[in-house]
Amino acid sequence: MIGDVPPQPLADDDEPSLLTPKFVVVMVAAFAYFLAMGATLPTVPRFVEGELGGGGLAVGLGVGAIAVSAVLLRPWVGRIGDTKGRRVLAVGGSVVVAVSFLTYALATAVWMLVASRLLTGVGEAAAFVGFAMAAQDLAPDHRRGEAASYFSVALYGGLAAGPIVGEALVDHGFTTLWLVLGGFAALAAVASLWIPTGRTVPVATGRSFLQRDALLPGVILFLGLIPFTAFHAFVPLFAKDLGLDSVGGVLALYAGLVLVIRIVGARLPDRLGWRKGSTMALTAVAVGISVVAAWGTVASIWVAAVALGLGMSLMYPSLFTAVMAAAPEDERSHAVGTFSVFFDLSQGLGAALIGVVVSLSGDNERAGFATAGLLAFSGLVVQWLLRHRIGAARRDAPPAAVDAAGG
Repeated sequence: MIGDVPPQPLADDDEPSLLTPKFVVVMVAAFAYFLAMGATLPTVPRFVEGELGGGGLAVGLGVGAIAVSAVLLRPWVGRIGDTKGRRVLAVGGSVVVAVSFLTYALATAVWMLVASRLLTGVGEAAAFVGFAMAAQDLAPDHRRGEAASYFSVALYGGLAAGPIVGEALVDHGFTTLWLVLGGFAALAAVASLWIPTGRTVPVATGRSFLQRDALLPGVILFLGLIPFTAFHAFVPLFAKDLGLDSVGGVLALYAGLVLVIRIVGARLPDRLGWRKGSTMALTAVAVGISVVAAWGTVASIWVAAVALGLGMSLMYPSLFTAVMAAAPEDERSHAVGTFSVFFDLSQGLGAALIGVVVSLSGDNERAGFATAGLLAFSGLVVQWLLRHRIGAARRDAPPAAVDAAGG
């Protein structure tokens, strides 16, 4: 049966900080890991084109291969997190990613890099779920949004700083780059040895591949992230057509807003509740990207950066709390694995969809922005129509869990 989630007490200023030594360990490990992953964003395409002699298709295969294995494995590794604990995912996933980076240095053909990127996706599937759930294990139920906000600071901070580090290291050669990134991933694995195991449960039978409580929030996340994908992929090209050679300042404004709001306003998702928080987020990103489509000026790009910053700061933590509220305790890692699949899909399918629209409209980026806005508004419609089914806890009791939170 589906029942409404009982109201949770709001975090009080007198409550102890979540930033305990154990939580800081999770943040440090996650930051080192996502820094390494972020460093590959600008460098893998350059490696494929410059070192391996690949064209556009090869670049697409090299960049996108990681998503294939990550999407397929996330729900499965989520089950491991429930039965074996979060530490094994964080450590094991980071080790696999570290090894995969070392194999990049051995790649002399595109197919070899694609194989290495598939291996990276295997590690990514495990590490992401391990870090995300380790942060959740260290927070009480009514502060899960706050924990998700802090975790996303490590995630987003690493992905933001990574490209800068990656481009600086490329000047010393790609072999040096891959070895250093392998070192960052190895550092994440070592730090993860101090991550608590978390609560584990007996092996469950009869589970579906995707955890059902995460499906609807995941669909809304997918729709809400497409403006973000469209903005990052096509605003640089659109801005150049308008005479703006660099969008570094625009992206810095966006990133700065997200980080500041998620740190200073870490408790907002819990105080607002998932419905209000995600409604505000979806509205902000939909309006922001639509402004660029309708207005089409340099000023509109700056306005969109502010709106997207506000929306993206709330979207993931708010919808994450809905998933955590609904999923039984013995399926929470499985739920996180399922939920994060939609993040990968928004970057892969979402980018491809907007790219097709831009291509069919005669390379008109504004058509792509308008489509992204419509998809985000459709996320609002889905949320409103299914609002009573999202974030509602099932009443079936989970099996007894083994408490290993301090392990």
